[in-house]
Amino acid sequence: MVNDLRPDLIALAGDFVSLSLVPYNGEKDAAVAEPCSELLRQMQAPHGLWAVLGNHDVSTAPRLVIGALQTRGIRVLLNQSVAIEQNGARFWLAGVNDVLSRSSDLSATLDGVPSDEATILLAHEPDYADYTSRHPVDLQLSGHTHGGQVRLPLIGPLYLPEMGRKYILGLYEVGLLTLYTNAGLGTLRVPVRFNCPPEITLLTLTRSAA
Repeated sequence: MVNDLRPDLIALAGDFVSLSLVPYNGEKDAAVAEPCSELLRQMQAPHGLWAVLGNHDVSTAPRLVIGALQTRGIRVLLNQSVAIEQNGARFWLAGVNDVLSRSSDLSATLDGVPSDEATILLAHEPDYADYTSRHPVDLQLSGHTHGGQVRLPLIGPLYLPEMGRKYILGLYEVGLLTLYTNAGLGTLRVPVRFNCPPEITLLTLTRSAA
């Protein structure tokens, strides 16, 4: 489905594995990144596949998750920014480490990025947007919430994770920052989605009139 959309660039907002509760075995949980990466590598885009880690990735064995992704050509941004250039124009793609692990550093991530150039930030947790909005970032792409996963009519999501309780699903304006929270493809704990279908999002960027 992604390849049929013919995207120029593919952004992956984290949580390639799930952390088991009992018994805890980080390396065993992280091993799932291998078959996951094999599936993801089938996607193609001229400007590549880019990812950040989620809270489950960093809670298992992050070096194994990073290795599985990067071995298959999926670049993982670890408090880093890269310039994406085409036809003489460019924007910056930035990615922060997982926020809940307290390893994110947005200032370091944006170091060297001209403040007057367009910047897109990958940040796993959407509520980080309140902090991002105080920096020269135009668009934040996040996941983490699964859109609520189980959404009851008139009640809404039964459970939302920390740092994913404010900007749950879809498009938001946070000050001058645009945020999109993707519902993701998988599930957590209970393998059920209700009133919250999996999502692949195609975003089209246009040059600002300003």
